[in-house]
This record gives sequence, structure tokens and C-alpha cells, in this order.
Amino acid sequence: MPSASYTREIPQRYRLEAGKCSSCGKIYYPPRLVCVCGGRDFETVALSDTGKVVTYTIIRVGPSDFVEEVPYGLGIVEVDGGVRLMAQLVDVPLDDIKTGMPVRLEFRKIYQEGEAGIICYGHKAVPA
Repeated sequence: MPSASYTREIPQRYRLEAGKCSSCGKIYYPPRLVCVCGGRDFETVALSDTGKVVTYTIIRVGPSDFVEEVPYGLGIVEVDGGVRLMAQLVDVPLDDIKTGMPVRLEFRKIYQEGEAGIICYGHKAVPA
């Protein structure tokens, strides 16, 4: 049951917040406690909501929470500024998804835990 981890990640999921290392400037999404340079001091930065698809796959047999959505596209999106994140590719025919396609991240419902469970929100990528 992902409720606890989902709750911990709300600032990053809702506001697209990342951590920028004060020592070397590397940006991490989601934020980390320790940078590869050894730095432990991070500032919070907001990520852009626009970017491009770096790579993608089509999910045809999905996990239990997404059975009703298959088939669907899942991609690695590089937002303006260089940070990469994973997002579902929506509002586009599967045959039209291409590497390099410009996208915009929109805040949407991701899934619901059970019949009366919490509704989990996050970002999905739509064609720009």
C-alpha cells in the first residue's frame, strides 16, 4: 500500500520541486539528502512544466492500479533545465508518440487506492 510514500512525496509531486546542491549546482528530482559531490546543503527549486520526450515505452500489461488504462505510453521527459522524470504520456494516440516530442506536464489524477481509498495525484505529460 503506497499511502505513506505517496504522502511523503507530495511537495515534489504537487509543485514539481527539486533539490539543487549548493556545492556543485546539480539538480535532483526527487530531492536527495546527499549529492554525488558529497554536499548535504540543498535549496528547493521549481522545475519547468515543459520539456521533451527522451525515450518511451508502451505498457500493454499494466500493474493492478492501471489495468483499466492499458495500453498507455510511459516516458522519460527531460524538462527545460535538464532534469529527467518519468510520466505517463496522455492525450495523444500511441502511434503519434515520438522521441523528441515537446510535452507539457499537467497535474492530474494518477490512481485511486481501492474503492474508497485516497486519490493520488501527480503529473502526466501531454503534447505541447
